[in-house]
Amino acid sequence: MTPWVKRLIIANTAVFIATSTTPALAGWLALVPYAILARPWTIFTYMFVHADFWHILFNMLGLFFFGPRLESLLGERDFALLYFLSGLGGAALSFVFAPYAAVVGASGAVFGVFLGFARYWPHEPVYIWGVLPVPARVLVAAIAALSIYSGITGSGGNIAHFAHLGGFVAGWLFLRFHDRRRGRGFRGSLHRKPSPLRKATDGIRPETRRWDSIRLDQLHPINREEVERIREKIRTGGFDSLSPTEREFMDRMSGLG
Repeated sequence: MTPWVKRLIIANTAVFIATSTTPALAGWLALVPYAILARPWTIFTYMFVHADFWHILFNMLGLFFFGPRLESLLGERDFALLYFLSGLGGAALSFVFAPYAAVVGASGAVFGVFLGFARYWPHEPVYIWGVLPVPARVLVAAIAALSIYSGITGSGGNIAHFAHLGGFVAGWLFLRFHDRRRGRGFRGSLHRKPSPLRKATDGIRPETRRWDSIRLDQLHPINREEVERIREKIRTGGFDSLSPTEREFMDRMSGLG
């Protein structure tokens, strides 16, 4: 696991154990929007409280499977920002649509991670029940549509559907800002230091030679897989096929990011 994924899973698990043994603690940590002035900390702490075992299990499984690859691409700081801003987005919509309900769970934050994964790997198959492959972007679109329908109709029991949507919206806004910010930086560096694509017989054609020096044997398996994927993307589509985030990732892996 990557650093922030590990920290978040440990923190959520620790809080779940604490609230299971001391149920009154959950009330102090849960978000009740109309009472935010009396308990302002709950806008953050609600993300670590879960209603039951299945609630935390599904959220942590999602974080475990989708988080590491996304954190490796974005970097620790931006991944953490995505996670917590998505959680805050879930809280924000709860103020509008569920002001008197107690809201708990990391779902809004984790849904932001889902969105990030689908943004950068839209065609990556996600296996439902370990059997049915669904492209990541299709799965996220289906979850968003289901959340909208369930939130409007009131179906789905006590699930905070609009908190899920808040996570999607906040995650989308952050990633859009992230990519635009990184895109401006890369365009500036390209204008300052133009360098033609190098065609090599080994099929790897990075814009700069420094990416060739990345030592795969010294990388975490997740980072190694991502470097290999991006190198293959360069080989088949050229440097211009890379997103600003992928370029930043390669710079970071070469020790310059």
